[in-house]
Amino acid sequence: MTTSTPSKKSRPKQPNQALLAKIFHWVNIIALLLMITSGLQIYNANPVFGGRGGWHFPSLFLLGGWLAGGRHWHFAAMWLFALNLLWYGLYIFITQRWKRRFVGVNDLKALQTSENPKRRIYVWHRLAYTVIIPILLLAILSGIGMYKPAQFHWIVGILGSWQALRVLHFATIPIVIIFVIFHSWLGLKAGGYKLIKSMFF
Repeated sequence: MTTSTPSKKSRPKQPNQALLAKIFHWVNIIALLLMITSGLQIYNANPVFGGRGGWHFPSLFLLGGWLAGGRHWHFAAMWLFALNLLWYGLYIFITQRWKRRFVGVNDLKALQTSENPKRRIYVWHRLAYTVIIPILLLAILSGIGMYKPAQFHWIVGILGSWQALRVLHFATIPIVIIFVIFHSWLGLKAGGYKLIKSMFF
């Protein structure tokens, strides 16, 4: 008489991201924190809304110590951020990962008809990726326009005024923060804390 032994349950596959994806996320987080805090330092020198008498951000959220220091930090972080986006863009293009990153016609149909919650989450992820790209490019372009207004006067000309350029550049900050929160929330919905952890470790 033989007795059957219960088969061992296979462990669920742990999420794992490519090393380059982890580097990309770390550099992005660091660059964004540096740009936001140094950008608020620049803002405080001459607030976008209300002029010098307008509302100022507390020193706790500032980087640079004064206007020139904030500008040095801000533009150094901007180049780090822009180059990070550039190499990662080349990476997903060469590896053809872009086909799974951005929204397509089938994704838009899935939002309306699919009853699979994970499928809908992935669609929202692709939609967020697609929307944030022009926002980031706009932030970089408007930042360059303020950094070198003489050389890139045509950027100011497109928007009509220096103040419009400042307002546009400042408006990209809350949009990017909302994207980061939404992106993280979608990651939690799709794979829980383990998926978020795999993006960095």
